[in-house]
Amino acid sequence: MAENNRTEITSLGEFGLIDHLTRNNDTKKASTLLSVGDDAAVIDHFGKQTVITTDLLVEGIHFDLSYTPLKHLGYKSVVVNLSDIYAMNATPTQIVLGLGFSNRFSLEALDELYQGVYAACEKYDVDLVGGDTTSSQKGLIISVTAIGEVTPNEYVQRSSAKTNDLICVSGDLGAAFLGLTLLERERKIFEETGAQPDLENQAYIVGRLLKPEARKDIVEWMAAQQLRPTAMIDVSDGLSSDLLHICKQSEMGCVLYEDKIPVHEDAREFAYKLQLDPTACALSGGEDYELLFTVAQADFEKIKSNPAISIIGYITEASEGKNIITRGGSKHELIAQGWNHVK
Repeated sequence: MAENNRTEITSLGEFGLIDHLTRNNDTKKASTLLSVGDDAAVIDHFGKQTVITTDLLVEGIHFDLSYTPLKHLGYKSVVVNLSDIYAMNATPTQIVLGLGFSNRFSLEALDELYQGVYAACEKYDVDLVGGDTTSSQKGLIISVTAIGEVTPNEYVQRSSAKTNDLICVSGDLGAAFLGLTLLERERKIFEETGAQPDLENQAYIVGRLLKPEARKDIVEWMAAQQLRPTAMIDVSDGLSSDLLHICKQSEMGCVLYEDKIPVHEDAREFAYKLQLDPTACALSGGEDYELLFTVAQADFEKIKSNPAISIIGYITEASEGKNIITRGGSKHELIAQGWNHVK
């Protein structure tokens, strides 16, 4: 957080602050009819259905500013919401941003946060159309609401997986958890000894935590292939927890194959170095923001053609349970051990 040339936020007042933070906010979406500056925004999706999601990020619970740059935090705050829109098979179009902050934050600090917000808006082609700011007695609170559009009745729910559907996931899993483990370790060492952090050149796993990306590319690819998942969710709480969400809401069981779960080689090697099981990191880690989805078996050839997608199991009748088959061929019940937001 920049301390040089510090400007106190109280010198602007609430509306002056909003004017300052949104002074260069340009809208690009045709659906944005009225943006920041009035009592509410006005959006017209021209006959498409509207998808809405919201996330709350609280300092000390969801992020630690001792190792999270504010620009990265602003970027991530937007991306995690856009990921939920893509998980509905929809296209994000607008966001609304709310901030609560204590007096330890300067105007320059909020500018840095907003740099990340605008970078994400630019990359994913969404408009910032409103929000709110307020004081907080302690720490930083960020609330982002994302709005998207989808062709009528083309949205995908968690509750529509069918027997024998293939279970698929984009990208790789577990790296964000390992990045968090590394950063937490170095934070504790610094607090105890004052030694400068050593991130061991682990750029990939640290980047997966601090600057995740939403899988816009996967949703666009599926649309081009005329492939519609039967159920979908983004992997925010860990593979096991999120797959069990699909199973519960679809009233289905599943079989997951350990040797099919994609783990990046950097993450695998670092897990071994920490004497952790890479599979356990993928199953329970969370914050990967990959897309976990099911497709009909008839779509196997299409899915197989995309190297960014792995087929990791299949859906069964609920009576068969939720199971994982280990590399050794043993069958075990799949347990949810991922992130719990209210613990």
